Amino acid sequence: MTHAEIIALLEQQFGSAITAKNADALDPFVTVDPTKLLDVSLFLRDDPRLKFELLNDVSGVDYFETDPKKVAKAGFDPHLEVVYHLSSFSFPGRRFTVKLVLPRWKDGVVGQLPEVPSLCGVWRTADWQEREVYDLVGVKFLGHPDMTRILLGDDWVGHPLRKDYEFPLEYHGIRCR
Repeated sequence: MTHAEIIALLEQQFGSAITAKNADALDPFVTVDPTKLLDVSLFLRDDPRLKFELLNDVSGVDYFETDPKKVAKAGFDPHLEVVYHLSSFSFPGRRFTVKLVLPRWKDGVVGQLPEVPSLCGVWRTADWQEREVYDLVGVKFLGHPDMTRILLGDDWVGHPLRKDYEFPLEYHGIRCR
């Protein structure tokens, strides 16, 4: 099955929940409405034509231009993306990517992290990876069995892979910069 056929199947099944697509990208992808992520993920895993049994990784990306001179040329509004890379054991070599586009802050309130459903119940490999995205980028995964920091201390403030993050001068008496 080609990437274009996978995308067509997803569009047929989920209609407007598929908000963007690119079958010709280096990593072919669909962008999914976050409210339909769980349904789309179960379909990708369970449909016998697809069988994406492995979630390779979950990444968080901050699309935010901090240089005021470059904002107009950036070509995007500030947002976060969560990116899921999938593979199939049943169909060796088959890979696919699912993306979510999220506001940088929930309901536009600075400091309130955006929320998406956890995929731990679909792919067990989501467990630590969702925690990393939460810890470093600041996306909450609703329904996650242990939504706590995994790389930084519990008392760390903020999410250091956000482009507007300001690193502390020191942490526990250790100079950071």
